[in-house]
Amino acid sequence: MVAMIPVAAQPEPPTFDAMVRRKGLAHLVQKDFSPNQPLPPKADIEPYWRACLTDLHKAYGGVCAYLGVFFERVMGGGSVDHFLAKSTHPGLAYEWSNYRLACSHMNSRKREYSDVLDPFSMAPDLFFLELSTGHIYPNPNLDAPQMRRVKETIKRLDLDDPLCRDLRTRWYQDYLEHSLPAVYLKEKSPFVWYEADRQGLL
Repeated sequence: MVAMIPVAAQPEPPTFDAMVRRKGLAHLVQKDFSPNQPLPPKADIEPYWRACLTDLHKAYGGVCAYLGVFFERVMGGGSVDHFLAKSTHPGLAYEWSNYRLACSHMNSRKREYSDVLDPFSMAPDLFFLELSTGHIYPNPNLDAPQMRRVKETIKRLDLDDPLCRDLRTRWYQDYLEHSLPAVYLKEKSPFVWYEADRQGLL
């Protein structure tokens, strides 16, 4: 697990409308759920978004939006995160623009909370990284509101837990010890690459 860097939103695939959006919106109508009102308590809706997970993985290069690390689709660890929760925004439950590719671990941590920064709209250089220890922390030059949002995101996703630190450290050590190409590091662990590049270490 790594950490967040800005992610460029990718266009929806040609098959998305038929595979997900139309079916989903028809389902909301059938269930008499308003797309503009929160779902009733304990209400469940059909997960048509799962049909686009392979497309989502391909569009974002297999990189978790919240961790900045590649994961293999075949391992079954990927999921569709609804950035705006489907329980409160059912009209966006079947919208590509509301989807973030996330490993299952991060998706389970984010859940329906709204205090996590959006990788699609966040500014660069909000998160800094100690490459030798894997420690992630807010850019100390942020203003107070930005500092608060970065700290909330780190806390909510537990981005600085020991496993996250260890993985970040191992990616950088593997890069150094095995003379891995910088482009490989960029593909597999973009945040580590981003930070090493920012520090002029590549």
